[in-house]
Amino acid sequence: MKRSLGDPVAVECDLVRDGHEQLRAVVRHRPPGARGFSEVEMHPVSIDRWRAEFPTTALGLHAFQIEAWVDVFASWRTELERKVAGGQADLGSELAEGAALLRDALGAIRGADRAVVSQAAAVVGAPNRPGAERAEAALAPGLAEAMRRVASRPEKVRGAQFEVDVDRERARAGAWYELFPRSFGGFAGVQEQLPALADLGFDVIYLPPIHPIGVTHRKGRNNSPTAGPGEPGSPWAIGGVAGGHTAVNPELGTLAELESLVAAARDHGLEIALDFAIQCSPDHPWLTEHPEWFHHRPDGTLKYAENPPKKYQDIYNVNFGTEDWRALWEALRDALVFWVDRGVRIFRVDNPHTKPIPFWEWLIRTVREEHPDVVFLAEAFTSEARMYALAKAGFSQSYTYFTWKNSVAELAGYVDELAGEAAEFFRPNFFANTPDILHAYLQGGGRAAFEARLILAATLSPSYGIYSGFENLEATPVAEGSEEYLDSEKYEVKERGLDGSLLPLVRRLNEIRRASPALGRIDVRFMTTRNENLIAYAKGRGPGAILVCVNVDPHNAHEGIAMVPGDLDLPGQFTVRDLVTGAVHRWGLGANYIRLDPAATPAHVFVVEA
Repeated sequence: MKRSLGDPVAVECDLVRDGHEQLRAVVRHRPPGARGFSEVEMHPVSIDRWRAEFPTTALGLHAFQIEAWVDVFASWRTELERKVAGGQADLGSELAEGAALLRDALGAIRGADRAVVSQAAAVVGAPNRPGAERAEAALAPGLAEAMRRVASRPEKVRGAQFEVDVDRERARAGAWYELFPRSFGGFAGVQEQLPALADLGFDVIYLPPIHPIGVTHRKGRNNSPTAGPGEPGSPWAIGGVAGGHTAVNPELGTLAELESLVAAARDHGLEIALDFAIQCSPDHPWLTEHPEWFHHRPDGTLKYAENPPKKYQDIYNVNFGTEDWRALWEALRDALVFWVDRGVRIFRVDNPHTKPIPFWEWLIRTVREEHPDVVFLAEAFTSEARMYALAKAGFSQSYTYFTWKNSVAELAGYVDELAGEAAEFFRPNFFANTPDILHAYLQGGGRAAFEARLILAATLSPSYGIYSGFENLEATPVAEGSEEYLDSEKYEVKERGLDGSLLPLVRRLNEIRRASPALGRIDVRFMTTRNENLIAYAKGRGPGAILVCVNVDPHNAHEGIAMVPGDLDLPGQFTVRDLVTGAVHRWGLGANYIRLDPAATPAHVFVVEA
């Protein structure tokens, strides 16, 4: 499971034992680097359910387990209480039993508690004193408190030990912007754009692979299997004469310029994320230095990568089944740590679901043991079980199927799932587009479709992202029915600038996100609209809560209601202000009329005014 630094971890369990004995329990908690456990006492919240919280005070893996035992004195005291309340007069045997318990405890008690227990033992165990006086001494609250601090734990049992992965806020929430450095003038050109990117409110600038690109089987424009003169190739075809995974493409700049970009980004409140792609062009140094790391066919040839119908003739996958797997694992880890040592703390990992999960468990754990602030984003478009397994293996967050969820029912169902039990370990990142994914909704929806998807991504998910070109409403596919862009930037250099018409909305949404803590969490409450084209949801409670309404039909106006539930800590009537347009409305619990015309605006992003 995952938590952000500072989040409390609430632990609940059922404690059961035969009989009427009183039980005690603690949560034993060990933060990273600590040698021993500290304890937080659990308290009953119902007949058998117990609960406690412990703080997360450091980045890394926190261990915890539950320890329970029988509180013999409390069990005896409860029985005595019931008998006294029932009017039972002859309590000599019970009081003698209690006196013995008190005397036995004296050996484990120190300080002021010892005097309290010793005095009580003398009174409770005195047969010549009146029974009522002895019982009153036995039931004294101060005695009960002193006996709770006795170290002995009869019938002690410990539950299984669990871990909670505690990382920094950026692992949970952030606004991402993906760009190809070669389209912005290399590292130096990207550095010039940092003030504008910071002003737009982005948190993470993600760069596709920055390494040398192979020339053998280099891809040409629009994924042509043959590159023409001067065509740059795909950045994911990693490796050439200038080096492999620890080298930079000379066409982008030098290693020193990359380090300067990373440092300058930090000065602007931004972070640079690099791509970690475990694949090699035919020209990668590993092909000659470690041929055993690649899968050879019986005829000696190597099989290029494929994801039918897509073919990647310009790359080879490494063979995780090699007998030399330990050296391969170490080399991959060394390559990643090389960039960590140069200030990079966020990595977008290419297709992690096609590599062994034990490898990721080992790599992420060992890297974060030394650098607990490193964040890993999984580009895993695969089955739910595999995506969840990668999250449990250590990935901080993951791409999702948001891009393909476009109807109200699809969106609400999917986000409800992510906000349920999965939220304990799986963190989504809603990218509205990627260099590989131009959904049909954007291809045919016009500006309103881009606005709607941007607002949905930025307000539904704590982390979201756009790939450059989104703000310019780029929507032309390479062919009908394809999700690939025409003239894809993966295979050619474009002249990019931060001049898209959607950027003012991007800036405003990022301002809203930073001012609204509720948008930094996946917790969401969907509201009835009585219109299958209108989706409405709430984040947060009381004044400051965010209420969002979106028309998912980019072509037609729709009207309906937003049914505000009664459990959002809101009064019967309240004022909402549209954080994008500034319009003010009077709303209340129950039904509220909404009409959204995509020709004007496809959405409302309301805040509940105090």
